[in-house]
Amino acid sequence: MARQPLFEVRRSSVHGLGAFALRRIRKGTRIIEYLGERVSHSEADRRYESKEANDAHTFLFIVDSRTVIDAGVDGNDARFLNHSCNPNCESVIESRRVFIEAIRTIEPGEEMTYDYQIQREEDDPPGIDEVFACRCGFPECRGTMLWPPDPPKRPRGKAKRRPPPTRATRRARDTKRRGKDSGRHGRSTAQRGRDTRRARGTDAKASRRR
Repeated sequence: MARQPLFEVRRSSVHGLGAFALRRIRKGTRIIEYLGERVSHSEADRRYESKEANDAHTFLFIVDSRTVIDAGVDGNDARFLNHSCNPNCESVIESRRVFIEAIRTIEPGEEMTYDYQIQREEDDPPGIDEVFACRCGFPECRGTMLWPPDPPKRPRGKAKRRPPPTRATRRARDTKRRGKDSGRHGRSTAQRGRDTRRARGTDAKASRRR
């Protein structure tokens, strides 16, 4: 008799599609490997440089200084785990492979999430936190998928973000923002994305450029 899968993918109140536990998952369980095409950072940037400046959603996960996993190509259901500021999972890199593991017991029906820990850049424009807005609903949500300026510890894995927008792109984005509601979800982690979808990572999480 086949064993019941650990989770299923369905619509999420956090964002687009999400991964929900089908049975009790104990702390320390290795849930799934994050799979996709392995490409260089330059190739990952090239693939997504034409996306709208206010669409931060991809399925990229940084493995190391040379390699990024693009789960938008030959990816698996690991790409559907959403970001949360109060996650029940984390990304772990071993031998240049990325795994998602439970950091506490997860009950049936609970959405599985991890912290994308997206890296900040020196030339980030004003409003970058809005572009990477978080809607996890945690009472102490930091409001963004970006890692704090001074993180308390070194991230274990992150999502890769797209290169900073050019001046022309930034002007276009600023114009668009003035004309539209600034409160909409700036990420797509995944789901216009997921929907098309997202990418996670940074030093290997998720490169979300989540």
